[in-house]
Amino acid sequence: MSNRSWSRWKIFFWLSVGFMVVSALFGARAAADNPLRGIATGILSSLFIATPILLLEVKGRRLPIVRRLQRLPIVLYFAIRVVFYMFVIVGGLLAARALVTGHVSFEESLGDGLTFSIAMSVLANIIFTIGSLLGFRMVGRLLTGRYVRPRRELRAFLLIDMKNSTGVAERLGAVRFHELLNDFFRDIAEAALESGAEIHKYVGDEAILTWPADGSTLDSDVLACPFLLRDFIAANGAHYLRRFGVVPEFRAGMHCGEIVAGQIGDVRAELAYVGDTLNVAARLLEATKKVGHDVLVSSDLLTKTTLPSGVVAEPLPTLSVRGREAALGIAALSRA
Repeated sequence: MSNRSWSRWKIFFWLSVGFMVVSALFGARAAADNPLRGIATGILSSLFIATPILLLEVKGRRLPIVRRLQRLPIVLYFAIRVVFYMFVIVGGLLAARALVTGHVSFEESLGDGLTFSIAMSVLANIIFTIGSLLGFRMVGRLLTGRYVRPRRELRAFLLIDMKNSTGVAERLGAVRFHELLNDFFRDIAEAALESGAEIHKYVGDEAILTWPADGSTLDSDVLACPFLLRDFIAANGAHYLRRFGVVPEFRAGMHCGEIVAGQIGDVRAELAYVGDTLNVAARLLEATKKVGHDVLVSSDLLTKTTLPSGVVAEPLPTLSVRGREAALGIAALSRA
């Protein structure tokens, strides 16, 4: 099982357990005369309602029919989801009541349970929507107030930039290039999850990935990430050629150091990383065009981790970085 699938199944499991507990408590309170029956009804209702809805969110988003529905006007797409949810909720409540009591009564089965189930379904949608926008780990940090005040952190960064994006965009057109970029970012997400990276943000055709670097050493997966991305792109090569007539290539720059992390912004807040570390990583990304190597890493990062199997580092002349007194030691990474 890939790390992406494992991550989604963990989210599915913990949300299922959470909704089951809440439903059991609600059932016990609603059936004060027979709390055990209420708990059983709540647990079964959660299994029959939350499980298919969470499965849709976890696994269904990549189904062809779901992708086609997502291209509909948002009002129509939302209406279809509402109808599906209503069928699941009503069917789940009736099935749970029938299993517990042995008979089906619309008045007894629905009642307050319908309102509660709709509220829980809306909550699940909100959780998945916010989680897909910000990342579930980041949502947890924001909810706990980790970045309310700026804090110093040691982090490793990987900046990935698509090659010849301007020429490809001119040939494909804006809409088709957006679809290509979306598939490219999906492969980046796969590589990020496999190597334990967090996706900080997308900027145009560039992606910024990051890892905490507080320990004395970093896992070799950090340096393996660009090559995992190449493997995912190669595996989807036929798909890229069929849809767009081109297989995307990329450049990458990697560096680690101290940054300041914190929430920033007023009308629209986001997590920002501020400091020289990101600037140096961006400078490395620019340098790939001059030195003729697609993956560059700083000596600062190279000394904090070990080379993954099958990857070699070729030392290069030091790089002068504006605003940095000492020249930066760099190396090119490639497959052996």
